[in-house]
Amino acid sequence: MVNYSLSKSIFVTTLGTGTPILNPNRASQSILVEAAGYKLLFDTGRNVATRLTQANVPPASVTHVFFTHFHSDHTVGFADFWLSSWLPSNGSRSEPLNVTGPKGTHNLINGHRLAFDDDIKIRCADQGLPRKGVEIKTREFMKCGQVFNQDGLTVTSFEVNHGESIKPNWGYKIQYSGRTVVISGDSKNDIGVSKIAKEADLLFHSLGTAREEIIGFEDINAILQHHSTPTEAAKIFSISRPKLAVLIHMVLLGKPGFPPMTSKEILKTMQEFYNGPLIVAEDLMKFEVGDEVKVIQKS
Repeated sequence: MVNYSLSKSIFVTTLGTGTPILNPNRASQSILVEAAGYKLLFDTGRNVATRLTQANVPPASVTHVFFTHFHSDHTVGFADFWLSSWLPSNGSRSEPLNVTGPKGTHNLINGHRLAFDDDIKIRCADQGLPRKGVEIKTREFMKCGQVFNQDGLTVTSFEVNHGESIKPNWGYKIQYSGRTVVISGDSKNDIGVSKIAKEADLLFHSLGTAREEIIGFEDINAILQHHSTPTEAAKIFSISRPKLAVLIHMVLLGKPGFPPMTSKEILKTMQEFYNGPLIVAEDLMKFEVGDEVKVIQKS
């Protein structure tokens, strides 16, 4: 077993690779990053607490959460993660959780505090759970810049286009020991991502697609206008040239008679515009970013 606290690598697990669409095989967006002895969680999508358990990571061992934006598929698993990590069966969190995100994060967290206040009071009185273990320290930011810096591990925020009305919306660049991981967040053909991720070791980028026969439908267009198509993502990868490009947050749309595109079809389309290493993420894939970038565990 790898001692992550001693390793100079960055380890990344895709806990959730899906969307608001209910899919038991793809929980909604959540990515775990482990480096320098820290466990950092980027977004808390549906089933995040369950996926952490499946990855053999006690929820209580996660010390920091970072939100990209406030669409429900990126936040809906927070309550389960937060409260489950407080319980003895899931690690018995006894110190406050650190939560960082764009303006609006305080509102999100305060809403959770209010919603679960009775549950917290009951468990403190009935089970003797430490109140400190359910406390949350929140930090908001409004501009690009460093939002975490501990023991050589840094996290830097950058703004990303997800549509005119979907603001704030951010991505994150994680750096440690000369390694770089970039999480695009939800992105609509934002060339700025390719510049920020220039020659990164590992780049996670969102994707939205449907078959040509149904792209003209209004409901399909309404969704795809907020996401990068396979061709657009391929061109971003062509500029950034990461050691490994990974598609995540797979918005795969279909209609009766026109099923969603498969991973093989998507990769074939993209390979016409990008010839670098490229894979489609699945839930519970684990990556090691060291001298080389490799998948060390497949779902």
